[in-house]
Amino acid sequence: MTNMLNVPKAEGFSTTGFCEDDSNALRPEVSESLKQCEQQWWQARQHLVTLEERKMFWYGESSTIMWLLWQMVSYVVVAIVMLLLVKVLDMSLSAWHYVTVFGVQTLLFMLVFVYKSKLFNHLQSKIDLANLAREQALNEMAILAADSILPDIHAHAPLSLQQIYERYDAQFRMASLQRLLQKEVDSGRLVLEQHQIEAQVLPPELVEEGLLPEPKEMVYRSLIAAG
Repeated sequence: MTNMLNVPKAEGFSTTGFCEDDSNALRPEVSESLKQCEQQWWQARQHLVTLEERKMFWYGESSTIMWLLWQMVSYVVVAIVMLLLVKVLDMSLSAWHYVTVFGVQTLLFMLVFVYKSKLFNHLQSKIDLANLAREQALNEMAILAADSILPDIHAHAPLSLQQIYERYDAQFRMASLQRLLQKEVDSGRLVLEQHQIEAQVLPPELVEEGLLPEPKEMVYRSLIAAG
């Protein structure tokens, strides 16, 4: 790992978030605040991913086929339930009962299908709100990081994502660190020397799953420290 003791601190940043006796150790209150913001961001993002998956499932390119398929499945389920009721309760149902039940079921399906666009708009509104919550959580996390870990990273760059992760004793998700660092890259304060395209295209949680390039190969160089 790069020697991080003799590199000058980046100008224009505060390091008040660190303990005086250990430049790598965040103050407990700062660390706790950052972890809370990180958790809020992660939960907001996972909620957004869930909604996006639901949108893709019900309103994607093959959505019509999916809706018809689920309607067929519902027919089968209702038929099984009715047969079980007849057997368990020892009751008899005429063909008219079956026709009525399946007719009502079909009518409900047609009503839902007709209002499909309204349901889509409702889901899209939820997605927009979830995306806003995610961005707000990320911004709050970035504000706290700007007065704590980011000045330290700039002062000791170049550092790999793996080194940054270990520097703070794995207190934060690698995906969260990658997202904060990407904001610095987008702002022109950091340069990602390798795999910048992959890091921008793939979702940040893939860092946790090992699907991004090796974290030790994602090296960040500070333009502030170099200036």
